Amino acid sequence: MRPPAVSPPFLSFIQAGFECSCLRFADGRRLDLIASTGHDRWADRDYAAVARHGMRTVRDGVRWHRVGQAPRSYDWSSLRDQVAAANVQGAQVIWDLCHYGWPDWLDIWSPRFPEEFARYAGAAARLLSNESRVAPLYCPINEISYWAWAGGEVAHFGPGATGRGAELKRQLVRAAIQASDAILDADPAARLVTAEPLIAIHPRAPSEDEAASAAHAAQFEACDMLSGRRDPGLGGEEKYLDIVGLNYYPHNQWQLGGPMISVAHTQYRPLRELLAVAAGRYGRTIFIAETGAEGDERASWLRYVADEVAHAMLSGVPVAGICLYPVTDYPGWEDDRPCPTGLFGAPSAEGDRPLHAAYSAEVLRQMRRFAAYDAAPTGAGADAELTASPQTSEGCHEASRGCGHAG
Repeated sequence: MRPPAVSPPFLSFIQAGFECSCLRFADGRRLDLIASTGHDRWADRDYAAVARHGMRTVRDGVRWHRVGQAPRSYDWSSLRDQVAAANVQGAQVIWDLCHYGWPDWLDIWSPRFPEEFARYAGAAARLLSNESRVAPLYCPINEISYWAWAGGEVAHFGPGATGRGAELKRQLVRAAIQASDAILDADPAARLVTAEPLIAIHPRAPSEDEAASAAHAAQFEACDMLSGRRDPGLGGEEKYLDIVGLNYYPHNQWQLGGPMISVAHTQYRPLRELLAVAAGRYGRTIFIAETGAEGDERASWLRYVADEVAHAMLSGVPVAGICLYPVTDYPGWEDDRPCPTGLFGAPSAEGDRPLHAAYSAEVLRQMRRFAAYDAAPTGAGADAELTASPQTSEGCHEASRGCGHAG
């Protein structure tokens, strides 16, 4: 059985995501995950490795803090190796233009911030559209909702404010809208991607039903603003909400003011339901823009997500892909501890990364399962039927939060 035909926007349904966070902590420490994972040095090998697994669509990042170290001046040298590596493999890249980081000389709270971001985004789109072998896609700002909370409400990282989450969310939306206009001016055929957390918040008691429902609904605020459905004075329009990316991890459901819950919990909502709600709300093609687990749970978590996606698709939900994020292990944000979340481990001195065998086997299984939904299916997989397993991965439990991914 097949779901209704949808023109796929991606070359591969199963995708690879390279961690590209560039946040700054209150103590001044700047993270640069493209550098700390070795992806900046070994982009050619990294792209070749994911290509061998059939992943022709990837998420990667442009590091604004490196590209734009002075006002209105751009140094693209840190980006060009990534572009060249993608070109060699014929990869389709979804480029994050701002993944929690911005240049030190720019005040994120100032009216100048959206203008400077738009100027940079337009320049990046001109370069990428001209130098990319396969037309790129653009995610202007990653996880506006999470950034507004982490950076504006609880001072977890930059800008390190408390009680200003709503203000920061509106500022980031303004910047994303202006950047989207600049991208479309530079590349009129460009596709825009959002990447927002998909969550579920549950009451601990019936008295908390209303509060939990309100907290749950807040996850849609950023996309509602971008599309002009909320706070229209920000300038949002439906055109800014093109492909809706949803980031989903084992820790994306919790009780209001309480602990996170696993798929084995009685309150846990199946992922297929959450996908259907998001797709129905916006009427757009959606995809899992980030998902992954840690340690031995990597394969079982992917199996759970893929089964749920298959169920959703068979119910008519237009899901276009699943991005493994991150596809390489990486050092934890707070403590630099090795986070074993990837298909590939840390690189050797020669750039070779060890392969996680069980995860690899599951990735290849899901590649075959969803091959018919690639933009350019090849081989026997193109004739495969999508099936939804009745089994769920009850063994998937909450992943450690020490590695920084909060969904």
